[in-house]
Amino acid sequence: MINNKYFDSDTIADLHNKFMAATPCKYVILENFLETDTAQKLYEGFPPLEDLNVKRKSMNENKKEEYHLERFDPVFQQLQRAMNEQRTYYMISKITGIEGLSSTDDALGSGVHQGGPGSFVDIHVDINMNPMKNLHRRINLLIYLNRYWKDEYGGGLELWDKGVKNMGACVLPNFNRAVIMETTDESYHGYGRINIPDHESRKSFYCYFYTPITGDFTFRDSRFKTRPDESNSKAFLTEAKETVKIGVKRFLKNLGIKSLDFQDKKKK
Repeated sequence: MINNKYFDSDTIADLHNKFMAATPCKYVILENFLETDTAQKLYEGFPPLEDLNVKRKSMNENKKEEYHLERFDPVFQQLQRAMNEQRTYYMISKITGIEGLSSTDDALGSGVHQGGPGSFVDIHVDINMNPMKNLHRRINLLIYLNRYWKDEYGGGLELWDKGVKNMGACVLPNFNRAVIMETTDESYHGYGRINIPDHESRKSFYCYFYTPITGDFTFRDSRFKTRPDESNSKAFLTEAKETVKIGVKRFLKNLGIKSLDFQDKKKK
């Protein structure tokens, strides 16, 4: 299902060099990542927005997601299995230079994201572990499935510096384009509010990769930040909300209660 060229040693070496040299975080773009017929089947079988059960809607985001891929066209589970093959783990490890990568079978393993008109995700860093599996989250892989996306729709994956002062890169979510990016304390990313027709949506398949937790690992939750051009009031409210959220989750974690953030949520 994955384009065979991405298993070629010379291609992997070239992608590794690009990944290591990238700024403001380590990332690399892989065009035509999937075989053409696979990408087309995923596009045609992508579930309607209303069929996704996990709703993320707040002052800092507006999108939906789902990881119960068995509910949809079988091609989604087939891709999930392909992403969990040893040769895929090997390829991702060699591109990133992080040995021993693997994924999981839960919401923090693989699934789909989708956003309708007005969808956005503010700049943030991701949680640095899978609390259900007790693994260190290292890599995000996003595969975009937007067959007829236009530049004027916006919605590019924005990569920002650690102070969220300057955007260092913006990758449009074009069809069958994948992005591999490192997940660290400083890998701030998100996408701006999209301007699309009512019949359109921003579609992606995600897969997250992990290594075992070792050494003096410190838990870090996801955290939103505002862009420099946003209002002081939104910046204040965002900082307050995120501080409370992180404090509560840290308290629960210290009590041995695993986060419920990625459990199933019913549509509202």
